[in-house]
Amino acid sequence: MNPLTFSPPPLSRLQKALFLQKKWFAPEFFGLENIDRAKPALYVGNHTLYGTLDGPLMVLGLYQHNGVFLRSLGDHIHFQIPLWRNLLWDNGCVAGTPDNCQQLMQAKEHILVYPGGGREVMKNDGEQYQLIWKERTGFARMAMQHGYDIVPFAAIGADDAFDIHYDANDFQQSAVGQLLQKSGISDKYLRGGDAFAPITTGLGLLPRPEKFYFAFGERISTQEVSHEADDKSSQWQVREQVAASIYGLMEDLFAIREKDQATWPTWRKKLTRR
Repeated sequence: MNPLTFSPPPLSRLQKALFLQKKWFAPEFFGLENIDRAKPALYVGNHTLYGTLDGPLMVLGLYQHNGVFLRSLGDHIHFQIPLWRNLLWDNGCVAGTPDNCQQLMQAKEHILVYPGGGREVMKNDGEQYQLIWKERTGFARMAMQHGYDIVPFAAIGADDAFDIHYDANDFQQSAVGQLLQKSGISDKYLRGGDAFAPITTGLGLLPRPEKFYFAFGERISTQEVSHEADDKSSQWQVREQVAASIYGLMEDLFAIREKDQATWPTWRKKLTRR
């Protein structure tokens, strides 16, 4: 798919499609003053469990409050799934390749990327609210090459909507998991276990109605280091600056949530109690 042949859907269509999801999770936004429709940026944040609960609501929130429609860069594995890939394309998501990112930046689009990709979505128990970026610095390099601002953001709530009972670590230690590793099947189809979806429960199969909180930090300019775009150490410095900002935003949101929980409606308190 050509990333430049897309036009954002009407706001009303997204509002209708996400009506129930918005009621269930009641998203709240902070730092919207850091969003400027006239200044395109690369939005970089933490991916939450399964990756489908809060991302659409964040896209809707910025579209509704700031008139910004985020173009998402998705993990390649999404685009191998019939029908699902069409849904992503219809909502402006494209495969997260350097070429696609470059085209979107040249077109001055607002771009959403989760450097953790599929691995950060397929969390293991104990990895809630952790950035799992491995050695990736590609997002920093692309921003530096094009002098793109980076807007760090944090999202909390979705990692608490489910409890993880069986994850990739459990699978890899099982007899079947070890057999698949030895045969090479695990590496070929499950990325060595990184693409293993954890088995979870919330309210049965439904996610608990945790309230979602999003925070957007101050812009990080890459203009002054654009000439160092191909320098790995410079990329790493930008990456670490962004990661530190995201963790700081998470801490702010945890504090806000702790105070806010007393005002949650009774039904939400009861259904999120563990």
